[in-house]
Amino acid sequence: MLELFVSAFVTLFVVIDPPGCAPIYAGLSTGATPPHRRAMAVRACVIAGLILLLFALFGERLLGALHIELDAFRIAGGIMLFLIALEMVFEKRTQRREARAEKVAATPEVEDVSVFPMAMPMIAGPGSISSVMLLMSEAEGANGTFVILGALALVLLLTLGALVAAAPLMRLFGSRVEAVITRLLGVLLAALATQFVIDGLRGSLLA
Repeated sequence: MLELFVSAFVTLFVVIDPPGCAPIYAGLSTGATPPHRRAMAVRACVIAGLILLLFALFGERLLGALHIELDAFRIAGGIMLFLIALEMVFEKRTQRREARAEKVAATPEVEDVSVFPMAMPMIAGPGSISSVMLLMSEAEGANGTFVILGALALVLLLTLGALVAAAPLMRLFGSRVEAVITRLLGVLLAALATQFVIDGLRGSLLA
């Protein structure tokens, strides 16, 4: 169970990327009062958590309804996560997030950024949704399910902490440290994504 928890935690932490979300949120919430900034951070994490919980509990049934085998989903999910990892290593993902944030910030009537773009697609995006579904497919029994959900809850709590502390953290560390962390997480995600593809190929060939 410990190995499953560590694997789930590392995968979700790398994909959701709290260190990468923090500077984006700091820029989006510029000008907001500290209580408003905290409220938006809490709302973003709660909404993202509900979305990911929905896919974690009912994602496999959705695949069944679409007649998609889990091994095929593992391969597709692994490839998609590998592409995300490449974007993280070469900072393409950060650039896309910043461009999205600038578009939202340039719209005067948008004040609450908790739902868009923070909850979706920055926290509960395609990568995190596919990751939680892949992890749930590997969970065995109720204990495995609770382990995965516990890892998800911990990552969301860390994300909430990163968002709440975004402004002071950016003043403390700056963009260079954030870029180094993002690249390191990208390399780790590439290895995890490759393992998903290997497991999917092994399962489909041995079936």
